[in-house]
Amino acid sequence: MTLQGHSQIESSDKNLDKLTMQGRISGSVPVAVVDIGSNSVRLVMYEREARAPVPMYNEKHLCGLGRGVGVTGKLEEKAVDAALAALRRFRFLMDTAGVKNKYVLATAAARDASNGPDFLRQVEEICGIEALVLSGEDEARKSALGVVSAMLDPCGVVGDLGGGSLELVSVDGQTLGVGATHPLGGLRLQDMSEGSVKQAQKIAKNELVQSEQLKELEGKTFYAIGGTWRALGKLHMASVGYPLHVMHHYEIDGEEALEFCHQCIRDDIEDFSGISAVSKSRRSLLPYGAAVLHEVIRKGKPKRIVFSSLGVREGHLYELLPAEIQQEDPLLSACEDLCVLRSRSPQYAHELADWLDKVYEALEVAETDYEKRLRRAACLLTDMGWRAHPDYRGTQSLNVIAHSTFIGIDHPGRAYLAMSNYFRHEGLSGAKLSGRMREMSNLHLRTMAQITGAAQRLAHAAVGDLPGVLDRLDIRLADDTAVLTLPDDLKMLRHSKLERRFTSFVRLLGYDAQIV
Repeated sequence: MTLQGHSQIESSDKNLDKLTMQGRISGSVPVAVVDIGSNSVRLVMYEREARAPVPMYNEKHLCGLGRGVGVTGKLEEKAVDAALAALRRFRFLMDTAGVKNKYVLATAAARDASNGPDFLRQVEEICGIEALVLSGEDEARKSALGVVSAMLDPCGVVGDLGGGSLELVSVDGQTLGVGATHPLGGLRLQDMSEGSVKQAQKIAKNELVQSEQLKELEGKTFYAIGGTWRALGKLHMASVGYPLHVMHHYEIDGEEALEFCHQCIRDDIEDFSGISAVSKSRRSLLPYGAAVLHEVIRKGKPKRIVFSSLGVREGHLYELLPAEIQQEDPLLSACEDLCVLRSRSPQYAHELADWLDKVYEALEVAETDYEKRLRRAACLLTDMGWRAHPDYRGTQSLNVIAHSTFIGIDHPGRAYLAMSNYFRHEGLSGAKLSGRMREMSNLHLRTMAQITGAAQRLAHAAVGDLPGVLDRLDIRLADDTAVLTLPDDLKMLRHSKLERRFTSFVRLLGYDAQIV
């Protein structure tokens, strides 16, 4: 049906405009970043400038601008034509979407090629703004800021592998070290090695031998950014049958990653189990990305490799945010947005989170700061599945939460959020809960998710997810008995389901139950 056809449908509510944009945060204005890299040219339009930016459109074209630059020193005409054609399309999309603020970033190929200035003049004519040509140090800093924006208390070294270069910078919380750039991008390495992966590994080894950043990496985390490394992570994920297909914060043990990279260098990449998970356009550079990562691990000896979906683009946007917004919790910010968009009452979700703070303290529930943060996030998501059929709210919410574009959370944390919402809707037995989801977290975290789900079930039975009431319900501990007190004017809230759910909740904590 056409838009015009929709506009002819009358609602029973004459004040309701069903075509008004309601799937995005009210008042949001899209922001866009065009990333002109050595391998790909990409447009990402985000819903708005925010602590947890949500991509509303993402498109890339593998133009290969950096191919041959390391040998000839020039951008190839065919690659330039492909890139400019992509940029014309991107300009149309940005204008049509109503993008107000747009940023064009150019990296190694454009800055290193002798005909780069001519190319950049054409870029400016098409996009309407001058491209920001990042130095290697700039690129390293913005990539690291992408990790700072997306990870909780990162500590280690950030590496961003593009088509033309590798940027390295140490990170400790929000503190960045001095960045360095190396001519080890996949396309450049392929050219320099004349197609020999063994030679590429030697080049990487010689280039990284004096890296100051890798000297600080031992026992810490290496944060891997870039399309080739994400494809490498996706291949590992598929080869081991990992249950959650979310690349952001996917982790591989350092020794496991070293052996996997060795296999990618040694064996035919097309013979790998799970290679179908990687697009054909990405496969040719996988061995070269593996060669560089192999040398990073061999030299730096990190404890783990963590893949980040956020990098230079998100780091650029993060750097532009006011300091007070930078300090916001990205996970809670994202959950808040989803709460506003999908809950019946965002006010109730916040009341639930505050109420459970008091309940958990009163019942002496032992939680780490990590678990308290997850519990609050779970409360913000408690009602996001209300429009689904009651029989499927738990499973649908679990899938949406597990696969959402959350940042500032690891995979066990995702499992906690998904399972707590599942338990809230489906009951505490977890009989229908996928064994694959259970694999994502340990027994303790699953137990904490079950307790949170039980608490949410109790609150729902008490007040029906309606705001303004929950705070008046008091829970205290008397010896080994948890006592729920209802004020005189709320005695009518007591019913059999409330009694059962209160008993189930406190029994998980080892207490008897009493309602007065």
